[in-house]
Amino acid sequence: MRPLSLSGAWVHEPKIFPDGRGSFHEWFKAPVFTETAGHPLTLAQANMSVSSRGTLRGIHFADVPPGQAKYVKCVRGAVLDVIVDIRDGSPTFGQWEAVRLDDQDHHAVYLSEGLGHGFMALTEDATVIYLCSEGYAPEREHGIHPLDPAIGIDWPEDLTPLLSAKDEQAPTLADAREQGLLPSYEECVAYRESLGGRTGRTG
Repeated sequence: MRPLSLSGAWVHEPKIFPDGRGSFHEWFKAPVFTETAGHPLTLAQANMSVSSRGTLRGIHFADVPPGQAKYVKCVRGAVLDVIVDIRDGSPTFGQWEAVRLDDQDHHAVYLSEGLGHGFMALTEDATVIYLCSEGYAPEREHGIHPLDPAIGIDWPEDLTPLLSAKDEQAPTLADAREQGLLPSYEECVAYRESLGGRTGRTG
């Protein structure tokens, strides 16, 4: 797993073994994950979404503790997956990183508790699966508007974003901060340390 520019986020780039019948790859390995993240992956819920081209989901996050860490992979089509540092007090607060997830390279991303997450479907019927460390709890779930110009995510210009009504009404990052909705960077680090005694190879 390769660290991304935001602490607590990694991308898994598996080796693909193709043959005349198709291909094979290992999209999750517990020992590698534990060594990288500093703790095992607790699986509480597994989700799947199917999205039409242009669908924009996010930016979503949950209260920390316990938050909701996600291991995300696209198994059909392609998406532009985006992780946003919304942790108040983080050295990289407000910054984001994008990773293309598709059914060719089979990359996957892991984002720790407290990071914001969203993606845009680049193809029709883009199918994304998520392994989640905590189950869905509506009272702890929040969102940041994915088109917030202060964040400035470079979504594909050739696609018209299709947002849910809830995401359309989500606050900007500045408004969410003012409302006290954002997780604290210190609390996120402390929670990650409590999971395994350390914060992983990238801190």
